[in-house]
Amino acid sequence: MTTPQLPGVGERAELLQVLARHRGFLRYTCRDLTDEQAARRTTVSALSLGGLVKHVTVVEARWMRFVAGGAEAMESEAIDWEGQFVMADGETLAGLLGAYEEVARRTDELVVSLPDLDAAHPLPVRPWFEQGASWSARRVLLHLIAETAQHAGHADIIRESLDGAKTMG
Repeated sequence: MTTPQLPGVGERAELLQVLARHRGFLRYTCRDLTDEQAARRTTVSALSLGGLVKHVTVVEARWMRFVAGGAEAMESEAIDWEGQFVMADGETLAGLLGAYEEVARRTDELVVSLPDLDAAHPLPVRPWFEQGASWSARRVLLHLIAETAQHAGHADIIRESLDGAKTMG
């Protein structure tokens, strides 16, 4: 797999570096697990480590479709709202991590190629979005960083409950 040539300095580089760091925390939290462990719920939450990887993959791909083509592109692929958080029968942690790596690569390539991080699209009409609001590519990247960091934290709690391993500390 070829890694895109990322800018070394400036806003894009900083945004992509922070996103990569949080992706790395999430991937590291899943180190040395079996598929059964990755699918296991260890807290009262319905979340599992594999489910979290699957979710952030779906979310990142979806938002990058938005950056590239707006709300219509974002919603061009159906989403299983509940299933995106669960490792389905036949799914493997390695397969989920591979899909996540591929989405990350495509995100990095897209961000590097964008003519302007200020380019914006109106958000889809949904109750959880501010009516009539638009998000720039920059705003989407900030959202992905926050989402990825939040779920990396969730993953750390799940992993510690699973076998005592910690990502940090």
